[in-house]
Amino acid sequence: MIRCVDEYAPVSLTSPAHNEGTEETVIRAEDPLTVPTWDQLVAATRDYSFFHGSAWARVLQETYGFKSHYLVARDDSSINGLLPIMEVDSWLTGRRGVSLPFTDDCATIAPDPETFEHLHRQALQLGKSRRWKYFESRSPGSANIATEIAARPSVSFYGHRLDLTIGEEALRARLESSVRRAIRKGEAAGVKVEISSTLEAMRTYYNLHCKTRKKHGVPPQPFTFFASIYRQILARNLGFVATARIHDTPIAAAVYFHLGTRAIYKFGASDDAYLELRGNNQVMWHAIQWYARAGFESLDFGRTSLSNDGLRRFKLGWGGTEKQINYFKYDFREEQYVPDRDDAVGWKNRIIGRLPIGIGKLIGSFFYRHAA
Repeated sequence: MIRCVDEYAPVSLTSPAHNEGTEETVIRAEDPLTVPTWDQLVAATRDYSFFHGSAWARVLQETYGFKSHYLVARDDSSINGLLPIMEVDSWLTGRRGVSLPFTDDCATIAPDPETFEHLHRQALQLGKSRRWKYFESRSPGSANIATEIAARPSVSFYGHRLDLTIGEEALRARLESSVRRAIRKGEAAGVKVEISSTLEAMRTYYNLHCKTRKKHGVPPQPFTFFASIYRQILARNLGFVATARIHDTPIAAAVYFHLGTRAIYKFGASDDAYLELRGNNQVMWHAIQWYARAGFESLDFGRTSLSNDGLRRFKLGWGGTEKQINYFKYDFREEQYVPDRDDAVGWKNRIIGRLPIGIGKLIGSFFYRHAA
């Protein structure tokens, strides 16, 4: 029988009628920041990504004060199941559990359907005890999904992943011809790319980020979020900023994270005045080369809205594989998984796009704490 979890207390997930001698599975709610070997344990699992690690938990806790409820089945030497959850408690939008906020894709780590089912049932028990409005799982992962949610994701996105193990020459050969032309055009124009983990590089990225967010009609996250990313990720050698410049002028930049042998492209931005120099292509190709030469096995390109054909084509142009990322949202009032929508484009974007960048920053500093 599954019992409601008390904070950071063990929960037995085996039935009282389990066979004698069968090892009991125990799930605990843990804070990854209290486990010194957390990242090593995570990186030893099959379905891990950077977002399962402790650095992302630090950023979310430090910037927004979210509370960790990472449901984990483990012993001293390994993690056998993991469903990371942050509790968002907002006076404006209510209390809910998200796995994880501001995260593109966060698979449930589970070696088999039984463990997957136990983790998600325990998440719902936790949500009831914490009086959440809803629980959102951002991509269940490769384990077989419980039949009650498998057929009806709440909202879906595209995901893309590039295999870096094939080597740099094979990676170059897989580039679409338009991507190769864009790279050559930027090189011929004298565009240079710098890879850096400094706070100055993060500030340079943020200036471009605000311009790009205004173009898309989306408020930028507050700089405190990116300053936390610098302290908890870049300064710990878990990521970098790649910046393309023409002479001394930054024209495009992107932020990358990594854990173990897996990397992710998290944020990208550029200056529209220099789009013809293809700075975004220069940045991405240099990052791919860096990760391939450093021995990483994959680069994930994050999520893409199903309606964003331009961004989808950009990501497909690098020769990776495409998948569908499904999110599942459980509404505790209706006691069932419910449909959701992708709010990437709408009337709000047109309004925010007309506002000065400074006003957009003020909106973002208020908005993201409540809308995670």
